[in-house]
Amino acid sequence: MIYQKLNLYKKKKTNIYDFIKKFLWNFIGKPFVSSFIPGTYWRKIILRLFGAKIGIGGKIKPYIKVSEPWNLLVGDHCWLGENIWIDNLSIVKIGNRVCISQGVYICTGNHNYKKELFDLMLKSIIIEDDCWLSAKSIISPGSILKQGSIASIGSTVSGTLKENSIYKGNPAKFFKFRYD
Repeated sequence: MIYQKLNLYKKKKTNIYDFIKKFLWNFIGKPFVSSFIPGTYWRKIILRLFGAKIGIGGKIKPYIKVSEPWNLLVGDHCWLGENIWIDNLSIVKIGNRVCISQGVYICTGNHNYKKELFDLMLKSIIIEDDCWLSAKSIISPGSILKQGSIASIGSTVSGTLKENSIYKGNPAKFFKFRYD
C-alpha cells in the first residue's frame, strides 16, 4: 500500500514538473526566443535550459518558434533562419551543416480525419547532414531528408528525400541530383 502511494506521488511530481516546465517555456522562454532581438548565443542558452540539444557554431535568427525545445536536436554549424516554426510535439533531429531558410514550417503532428475524435498523430522528423530547406518550404510529419538533399523554395515535403537530390513543388517531387 505504501509503495503504491509513493508511486502515485512520483507520478504527480513528474506531472507537476512537466507542467512547470511547459508553463515557464510558454510564458518566459518562448517569447524571448521568438523575439525580434538579435543574438544566437543567448537563444542557444535558453533553448538548452529547456532541454534542446544544440551543437557548436551556426546561427539562430530572430522570430524562430519552437513548440517544445525538449524534443529538438540540432547538430553543429546549422543556420536557422527568420520566421521558421519548428512545431515539434515529437522529436525533430537536425544534422550538421543544415540550412533552414526563412519561413520554413516543420510539423510533427497531424490529425486523423478518419476518427470521430480527430485523434492527434505524431511522427518524428529527421533532417540529415548538409541539407537545405529553402524559404517557405513545409516538412510533413514522418519525413526524412537524407544527407545533402534540398527542398526547393515553397516545397511541401512528405516522405523520404533521396541523398544529394533536389526536390521541388507541392507535393515535392524529385527534380535532379544535386551535383549533376
